Amino acid sequence: MDPSGERPDVILVVDDDEDIARFVEFNLRLHGFEVIHASDGQEALEVIERQRPDLAVVDLMMPRIDGLELTRRLRADPMTSALPVIMLTAKGMTVDKVHGLSAGADDYLVKPFDTAELVARVSSTLRRNKEFREVSPLTGLPGNSRIRREISDRVRSGVDYAVGYVDIDRFKSVNDRYGFVRGDEFISALARSLHRAVVSIGLPPAFLGHVGGDDFVIVCTPSQVRPLTSRAVVDFEKAADALYDPTDRERGFVELKDRRGNIRRAALVTLSIGVSLSDSGKRFTNPLEAIAVASEMKSVAKSQPGSYVAVDRRRGVT
Repeated sequence: MDPSGERPDVILVVDDDEDIARFVEFNLRLHGFEVIHASDGQEALEVIERQRPDLAVVDLMMPRIDGLELTRRLRADPMTSALPVIMLTAKGMTVDKVHGLSAGADDYLVKPFDTAELVARVSSTLRRNKEFREVSPLTGLPGNSRIRREISDRVRSGVDYAVGYVDIDRFKSVNDRYGFVRGDEFISALARSLHRAVVSIGLPPAFLGHVGGDDFVIVCTPSQVRPLTSRAVVDFEKAADALYDPTDRERGFVELKDRRGNIRRAALVTLSIGVSLSDSGKRFTNPLEAIAVASEMKSVAKSQPGSYVAVDRRRGVT
């Protein structure tokens, strides 16, 4: 634990060379980091499923899944797309760096490297990540800056896209009934449900970001909206039911006292999802416009009973 009381940053070291891995681990621990180790890319993916590292130091050349392929897979997965990666290469060749950049690596270290350079690169990459990617500490998903950048990238690419704005109906009733800790469990459950839905629709990869609280943003192709949202709604409602106390779950509502001491009933949580489409009305030139329309459509969804997806159809888009 560092002096500020925050937990130390967790670094995942992925290298099949035990000597290099031990050298990196020893020196990072010496400087206050917590370190976990994987011997290749396949093992790294398994470790990341169980734990959530803050940064990965990845060797380029490894058996099974090498550093480039591991980085590509991390970037394609919404739950790890914001995980910073430092690539280790013994060659120091420009072509390796170009390949690493295209796969999504954040920085490089050329073997052999000294302790000071290792710690400096890890520290600076972590700092940049926290400043620019704004990863949510609760869900590990990228935040507002990364969301806007994702939409901007799609605007520049010229392809049609959809922006979905998601939140939980009657979320306040959960916090009022059970407290904020249980409320966070509902938010985490929604993150997992959205993640599973994003993975299930396959390629091209959809993007998932966490605005904050129970608000999430999805960026995908227009054709992916229906299968993605349908899967997310079913998955989340099932997960949310399991988080209620049995009595509340069985009767289908929670009882809450208002300020005057009167008892009121709140139905179990559902989802409202608003969707804006790049080819409805006008082309968005600013990512905030796309998010604003999606938020407007979410308000429409809120007016409907149960989980509801409201799509901006002002040009009759199907």
